[in-house]
Amino acid sequence: MLVVSIAGSPNLKSRSGILLDYARGKLQKQGVEVAQFHIRHFNAEDLLYARFDSPQVVELAEQVNRADGLLIATPVYKASFSGALKVLLDLLPERALAHKVVLPIATGGSHAHMLAVDYALKPVLGALKAQEMLQGVFAEDSQIQYGEPAVLEANLKARLDEAVEHFVSALARRPAPIDPKTLNDRLINARWSI
Repeated sequence: MLVVSIAGSPNLKSRSGILLDYARGKLQKQGVEVAQFHIRHFNAEDLLYARFDSPQVVELAEQVNRADGLLIATPVYKASFSGALKVLLDLLPERALAHKVVLPIATGGSHAHMLAVDYALKPVLGALKAQEMLQGVFAEDSQIQYGEPAVLEANLKARLDEAVEHFVSALARRPAPIDPKTLNDRLINARWSI
């Protein structure tokens, strides 16, 4: 099982990144392979000039194509998710998330921003044809304390644990996509009357 994780914060020090690292660690303990991508590692010019052939963008698209699911984390700025993340998602193929399970994670300054996941991020993921979008996890910045290791409030940790368990269950029940050649053969050899 392969999951792609995308850290949508352009900052090196990021609360959404802390939650993503925590979720990724939980997945890896369950034997799930996780391919990590950080928005800050992409060439800014490639993103801004929509260079679909950028080696980094091509690698992301290939990994997403192979993946069973997507774990995506973003800070909320001005009632929406990271603009840099939006630019990156715009470079993925139109049906990039078809047959994928997606778990969105977001952080913001107050609970007033929690709907940004439902009203801003999920529509973009839906446009990429995500098969199943799980209920996202939103955390207020005050629930995450920087440090080595970072400290998460108990109820946030419990919500994140539950979300990761739902994610793993959704990945396990996901039907395998039918190979286009097999589907074509079935359609050609079917004895249907149209």
